[in-house]
Amino acid sequence: VQLQASGGGLVQAGGSLRLSCAASGRTNSVYNMGWFRQTPGKEREKVAVVSSTGGRTVYADSLKDRFTISRGDAKNTVYLQMNNLKSEDTAVYYCAAARAWKSLLLTTAEWDYWGQGTLVTVSS
Repeated sequence: VQLQASGGGLVQAGGSLRLSCAASGRTNSVYNMGWFRQTPGKEREKVAVVSSTGGRTVYADSLKDRFTISRGDAKNTVYLQMNNLKSEDTAVYYCAAARAWKSLLLTTAEWDYWGQGTLVTVSS
């Protein structure tokens, strides 16, 4: 399974961005999908994840009021709507997928597939 993330870019503080991710390859199955982010020198952290059906979501506590994860109509697509962006949101954002039977509470290392990352830069 290959994941292609897009939508990153430069935005001013207070602005919004929408990230997209689409899976290709072995996509007969539907996967749990999620967004993670990483800044230099720090571990990759979970931003938000969504179940294969879209019925359950889990957010990082500090982000749930500003970020919204959703699944697209196409199988194994996921979006991250980011509002009221802050300079501390600057990071490389990664899309990930995991087999549907797995918990949404996986550690970062337990996710099965990763995209290449898209850079989000928030200027203050």
